[in-house]
Amino acid sequence: MHSLQQNSIGAASEAVSRPAHRLSVAPMMDWTDTHCRSFHRLLAPHALLYTEMVTTGALLHGDVERHLRFDASEHPLALQLGGSEPDALARCAALAEQWQYDEVNLNCGCPSDRVQEGRFGACLMREADRVADCVRAMRSATDLPVTVKHRVGIDDSEDYAFMRGFVETVAAAGCTTFIVHARKAWLQGLSPRENREIPPLTYEHVYRLKQEFPQLTVLINGGIRTLDQCRQHLRYVDGVMLGREAYENPYALAGLDRELFETDGDIPTREEIMNAYLPYVQRELDRGTALNRITRHILGLYRGQNGGRAFRRHLSEHAHKPGAGLRVLQQAIGLANPRRNAEAA
Repeated sequence: MHSLQQNSIGAASEAVSRPAHRLSVAPMMDWTDTHCRSFHRLLAPHALLYTEMVTTGALLHGDVERHLRFDASEHPLALQLGGSEPDALARCAALAEQWQYDEVNLNCGCPSDRVQEGRFGACLMREADRVADCVRAMRSATDLPVTVKHRVGIDDSEDYAFMRGFVETVAAAGCTTFIVHARKAWLQGLSPRENREIPPLTYEHVYRLKQEFPQLTVLINGGIRTLDQCRQHLRYVDGVMLGREAYENPYALAGLDRELFETDGDIPTREEIMNAYLPYVQRELDRGTALNRITRHILGLYRGQNGGRAFRRHLSEHAHKPGAGLRVLQQAIGLANPRRNAEAA
């Protein structure tokens, strides 16, 4: 258990200087918090991880430590910001460097009503010059790489030329990495969830973007679930970003990380991953974190496996109880591995 945890942390530190963008996990609101990322790091030692989107207002007028603290094992780690004012974004980019993130990313892809009311997210694709100003301000405030995540289009502006113009303008401000969600966003009429499912995927637009801007690093996001799909995309772009698959079926990350980064050694078992996660869980419990705030991110680990239902049920029934501690998680691990435990008995 201890050696797996140490090796994972060491590999993650080394990965800062490796092409981590080859595989990354998408920023997902209410999902990719520090507990989730620490878990994902054990599964994928080399992948680039992203925070949830943090608004400039939350950082400049709220609890900075609550929004920015992370475990050292999470490197390489990018902070995703939501905002549209260059000065505010510059100040937040400086905070990202102070807190030792590895990248700062500007959200130009979220379609939610709340985000639109703040004049940021996907609606910024209509204001390429403003985004360029934001990128310049952020780059002037930090030595960290400044990247942009966006859609292929919004509403009726979905032709390739619209996205190309956006990228060309923002790239002129010094942004060299673009993460493209290969669906357009409907800013009215669809919920954020529907915007992740209903607009058709247009991977060919992302491929063409990389072909026309070979000097840029282009990552593709949207509907990616399998190793074969990753390999297909990597024929045309520089990296793949997984979202829901990484969260709902997290063990897939272990195989993807090993294959896409061509590392040696066996893929750790689910039980080895969980045993390596226990020290982190205990540290968080000692900080006063409720167990269910941590375990909600691991419910999919045994998806499709014997014992998986018992694992999820035990955590769902017990992790929320007052005083729930490490024993609850250890019991769930035992239920997920009934054959091994029977043999040990």
